[in-house]
Parts: sequence; C-alpha cells; structure tokens
Amino acid sequence: MPKGYEVERMSIKHEDRLQAARAKGSRLIVLDERGADLTTAQFSKLLALPTAFVIGGADGLSQQTKSKADTLLRLSAMTLPHAIAQVVLLEQIYRAATLLTGHPYHRE
Repeated sequence: MPKGYEVERMSIKHEDRLQAARAKGSRLIVLDERGADLTTAQFSKLLALPTAFVIGGADGLSQQTKSKADTLLRLSAMTLPHAIAQVVLLEQIYRAATLLTGHPYHRE
C-alpha cells in the first residue's frame, strides 16, 4: 500500500458485532449486488475518510446491516466467490490509494 494507507482484514461471524469492531468515525461501505457501480476514480474518493468495507457471507447481509451503511457498493454484476471479492476489493483499494497519493492514472 502507498505510504499513509493501512488495510486490516477482520473476520466477524455475527453482524451484530460489526459496529463494535469497526474504527470509530469510519465510513461503512457494504458490498451488495444492488449497490452503486463506481469507476476507480469515483471509488478513490470514498477513501478520503477512514472506511470499513463489509463483504457478506454466502447468504449476503441482513437488511438491518445494509440500512446502516453509508454506501452500498457493487464490485461486479456477476456473482463472485467470497475470496475473489476480497481480492478485487483489495486491488481497488490499492489503485485508489495510488491515485490519492498522486500517481498518474492511465485511464483518464
């Protein structure tokens, strides 16, 4: 990760423990198939504040958890295995962090 950015992976088995586990004041972004599609540049703006991303299990996340999210985000229109979703998300976090630290972006 570029200097100044840290990523911590946490595994939480029960959604009711999510609020206590995330950093105080962090933005909550829930990954959901009905979430917003963002470009990498748009996604990078989400990292302007400390952010907690939540990937649900095989059955997704409860409506209660989704309603607490600051943003619902979709990684793909296709169904992704949990492990692949983690890799795609981490790659996008890396790309966004490089954009925010001033690295040129070849898609603009």
